Amino acid sequence: MLTTRDLFDLDHSIAGEWLAGFAHPYEALDGIGDMILRMGRELPADEYDQMQPDVWIARSATVFPSAYIAGPCIIGPKSEVRHCAFIRGSALVGAGCVVGNSTELKNVILFDGVQVPHYNYVGDSILGYRAHMGAGSITSNVRSDKLPVVLHEGAERLETGRRKVGAMVGDGAEIGCNAVLNPGTVIGRGAVVYPTACVRGTVPPRHIHKADGALVPIR
Repeated sequence: MLTTRDLFDLDHSIAGEWLAGFAHPYEALDGIGDMILRMGRELPADEYDQMQPDVWIARSATVFPSAYIAGPCIIGPKSEVRHCAFIRGSALVGAGCVVGNSTELKNVILFDGVQVPHYNYVGDSILGYRAHMGAGSITSNVRSDKLPVVLHEGAERLETGRRKVGAMVGDGAEIGCNAVLNPGTVIGRGAVVYPTACVRGTVPPRHIHKADGALVPIR
């Protein structure tokens, strides 16, 4: 459940081959910026505009004039970066994604089809194919005691050694409005998090995490 291949179909990101080299997705967080710079230099010039030395935007993407984009960054084909989006750098936005009104991204990979459309914060995180975050939902990436983040699945503990780890959100997961994914949260493929839930640890694939913390299988 905590492994890269448990969570993601790697065919749905241009970073898939690179991610395949990491047993656990959080291990990739240190290298996202460098990976984007390498990939950006190899993107076809007839499909991508290089807006800054380290920012590449697909010609079929739509970027609103009020959006702020810092590099390294790649915006994929047919994606939308909407009004007042704030991309702080080291962000790979896949094909057909939505980065919405006042959404902030930092050190992230969004697989193809991801939607973070309204007032979201996504930092030090990886969101799988067609994952969706409801309005106001966020990934919290630093513990209140500032200690290194630990991932949990049942009795299993995985020491990341990193002070900043957001969430690993599997393919097709749905995160409800105003939910908070605490540092090191892992959401399995096809899982659903109810609105206003405060989530920590691991939500198994195809389970519902209710606002009171109860886990219910999706039937």
